[in-house]
This record gives sequence, C-alpha cells and structure tokens, in this order.
Amino acid sequence: MEIIKPKKLQKGDTIGILAISGRIKDFKKIENAKKYFNKCGYKVKISSSCNSNHRYMAGCSDEECINTFHDFFSDPNINTILCARGGYGTIRLINEINWDLIKANPKIFAGYSDITTLLNMIYKKTGLITFHSPMANGDFGGVINKYTKENFFKTLEGNLTAIKAENPVINNPCTIRGRLWGGNLATLTSLCGLDFVPNEDLILFVEDLNEPVYKIDKMFTQLFNLNSIKNNVKGIAIGEFQNIDNPSQLSELFGEISNKYKIPVCSGFKITHGEIKDTIPVGVQALFEAEKGLITIQEEYLE
Repeated sequence: MEIIKPKKLQKGDTIGILAISGRIKDFKKIENAKKYFNKCGYKVKISSSCNSNHRYMAGCSDEECINTFHDFFSDPNINTILCARGGYGTIRLINEINWDLIKANPKIFAGYSDITTLLNMIYKKTGLITFHSPMANGDFGGVINKYTKENFFKTLEGNLTAIKAENPVINNPCTIRGRLWGGNLATLTSLCGLDFVPNEDLILFVEDLNEPVYKIDKMFTQLFNLNSIKNNVKGIAIGEFQNIDNPSQLSELFGEISNKYKIPVCSGFKITHGEIKDTIPVGVQALFEAEKGLITIQEEYLE
C-alpha cells in the first residue's frame, strides 16, 4: 500500500471542526475551541453538524454528516480536520464514504474515541496517515492541558520523534517494528466484519473507559479471533483503561495476551480519554522497544 502523508499544520491554516459522531450538547465549547485556535494563529471553519442532531448523534441525519465529511475533505481552504467529539455514529457512515475523494484530497484528519473508526478505515482504504488526537469539544473547548496542547502541535507540525510510557508494566520485553495502528478498543472491535486490518506488521495501541475487565477480555478475544490481527499485530502499547472494576485482573489479562501470542505488551502510554494525552500518527512506521517503554518514530509522516 502506498503511504500518503498530509501536509504539516502551519500558522494561518484553516482548521475545520467536524461533528460526525455524538451530538454536541454545549455549543459554547465549540466556540471556545474556535477562539483558542484563532488566538494561536489559525482560521477555523465549524461544520453545520455541530449545531444539529438526530437522537444522540451529531447532524440532523447521517446524510448531513457524510456530506459534510466529504465537503471538508473537498474544501481546498481547509488544511486540517479536527473532529469535535466522539460518542457514537461513525460506524453508520463507513459504507457511504468516497475513499477516492479522500485519497485525492489528503489532509490531516484527527480525533479519538469513536473517531477510531475513521482513523483506521481511512488509513486502510487510502493509505493516508491519520492522527489519534485530542478533540475540539472535550479538550480544546475547555482548559486544555499544557502537555496535551504542546504535544498536539508538535505532532501535527511534524516534529514527533518518540512516544514514552510512564511507569511501564512490561510483558515479554523485546523490540519489534511495525506501523502504529489502533485507538479505542471498543470502537476498533466494532469494525469486525469489515475489511479494516492493514496487511502489514502492526504495533497495536489501545485505550478505553468504563468497561469491566470481562468485556475488555471479550474484545481482545474477538479481535484476536481474526487471523489478520493474530498474524499482523507484533506488539501492543497499552494506554489508559479508565474506571475499570479490577486493575489486578486487567494486568493479568495483558500478561496472558502477551504469553499466548508471544508478543510484547507494555502499558503506561498517554493514550487515554483523560486530559493528558499524546497525539499519535496512525500508519507511521515505528520501533517499539517494550523493555524501555518506548516507541520511536522511524519515518517522516507529514509533508
């Protein structure tokens, strides 16, 4: 697969804030994000779907969301698309996406949580590197954490060199290479049944929240029932699993996965629904030194 690298974020660029998942409950947060980016030297365009909803989803309909998604990629004045929030809705849109349009109009596309669907499907279908990153509503719409803010701009300006775990817990310490790929575990699992796993060596990174350990176990089991996951995932970088019921059982589960598939599994990465988070390029070639709790970026990922 040919890898497509979007252009770096530069001062004066236009950031498109796109609501394509859960509905925006407080539009003031979107306005706050706009003010923040304006202050930082960027222009901002807000999607119409930020101001409408159907049930628990953004936009007055799926059609509005997919049309806005296509319009944002087609718009030559938008340099970066930053998703407004996660929640639920992106899985409903997958079969309507014009992948050729995205491939012809490559640009930074960023978000996390339910946006995991789009980060990985865009990479799989087009080869465009995407970004697991903070979002407009929950991060830039409030008091943005200093580390999260600095890492976001550092990464989107093309200056990310490494991702480091804090207080890593390591299973099967060894070094592997692969392309960074993953995101929210539950959302990733929802893609089972679709052609979503790249046919190349992968460093899987995952996070989640509000899930009991038995469900996390079930989701990993479901993923590893796929031969494409079993054969292609060479290591797992574990982010934060917030609000779990039994941390010791979760650690035990990670050890079992490592032993069963004979792959390094290292926890402690700032991949999270929490306020302190790394921005990670999806699809970039990297070196995973599990014994050091370190992922080193091995290629340029932006033009």
